[in-house]
Amino acid sequence: MSSSFERYQKRRLIGSYFSVIISIGLVLFLLGLLGLLVLNTKKAADYFKEQIPLTVYFKDSAKEVEMQQLEKSLELADYVKSVKFVSKEEAAKTQSKEIGEDFVEFLGYNPLQNSLDIHFKAEYVSSQQISEISEDLMKREFVDEVDYDRPLVSIVNNNISKISFWVLMISAIFLFIAVLLINSSIRLSVYAKRFTIKTMQLVGATKSFIRRPFIWQSVKLGMIGAILAMLGMGLILYYLHNSFPELGLIEDTLLIGFIFMGVFLLGILLTLLSTFLATSRFLNLQTDELYY
Repeated sequence: MSSSFERYQKRRLIGSYFSVIISIGLVLFLLGLLGLLVLNTKKAADYFKEQIPLTVYFKDSAKEVEMQQLEKSLELADYVKSVKFVSKEEAAKTQSKEIGEDFVEFLGYNPLQNSLDIHFKAEYVSSQQISEISEDLMKREFVDEVDYDRPLVSIVNNNISKISFWVLMISAIFLFIAVLLINSSIRLSVYAKRFTIKTMQLVGATKSFIRRPFIWQSVKLGMIGAILAMLGMGLILYYLHNSFPELGLIEDTLLIGFIFMGVFLLGILLTLLSTFLATSRFLNLQTDELYY
């Protein structure tokens, strides 16, 4: 009978530990993903900014040496990420593929112009800066027109500011919820042993002596939960990198290392603090109060 009861208690204890590990692991996993999202928001925003092109159209009278000089000077400019020269012949081929018809043959001449497609570095993608660059380019006599999507530049910058704000707000809220969830899981685990805590206290054990095994056990559970969370984060990061390699999500290995280490330390810190507070609460209760 006693052996059967001990096995039941052991299974119950293992089930309790398992639920605490899963709770901690899931919370830290979601918190880690949110951390990756927050720290990669700027990288993603920069990527989208750098996809907005500015096109310089040359006059038909423009000399090849003038176009080449402008291209070289732009390649050396601090604000330029990439420059690509597109001849009128290339532009005609691309346009013909898009419309599914050779319009040059139909018209009898090529109405398109030689051009430069310019992509800026993310920090220079603002309405004011691009407008100033456009005005400077238009001062050249061989430039016919400078064109870019003005409304898109404003929309992208405004939306990125809003998204960054809400991501930070959601992160703060989720961190608060994560602390509450982990604290609740640990408190329930300690609550199941409240009579053991009081018995140890009644026979003369000090508070620090009673807390020590509970804290060490919870820290181990927190470490296991954190490791599971990091494994999940690694799989998600690997999948996202393979799906969207252009974002370069794993290029900054130092940053990723800090996030993973932060998740691991957070798992230890939260479980340690929660266990300390939970054991302190039951140590300060009277014996008759343990039943409520």
